[in-house]
Amino acid sequence: MAHVEIIDDTTLRITLRLEDAITMVQMAQREQAEYAQEIITIYEKMPVFEYTHFCFYAYDSARLFEQMLGMDPKSYLSFSLDAPDSFFYALYGGMAGLYESSLQLVQQTAGTGAGAGLDVNAHVSI
Repeated sequence: MAHVEIIDDTTLRITLRLEDAITMVQMAQREQAEYAQEIITIYEKMPVFEYTHFCFYAYDSARLFEQMLGMDPKSYLSFSLDAPDSFFYALYGGMAGLYESSLQLVQQTAGTGAGAGLDVNAHVSI
């Protein structure tokens, strides 16, 4: 489980493990329609950051990260993130597995207009 340490009123130290990446992938899969655009962004941008230097805030893809943490790091002025390489590679692999279906979800939603009543989770078997 993610460990969030409040250093002072303005600073956090976040420590993640491989299991936290798995949690993020599972959350993304369960609520794929909600996180489809974020899945696409993470998958496409992680290689730009050489995977292990990925920044969730560089391309507005931090909602899943914040959901996993159970808090919003933006409430603080700064935070450090310590995670093993396995966290980032597992996250990338999970997002890669959800990438194609997320593209389809986004295209379906765009084709019907946002909120047009399409159940974009209908394709997801749980």
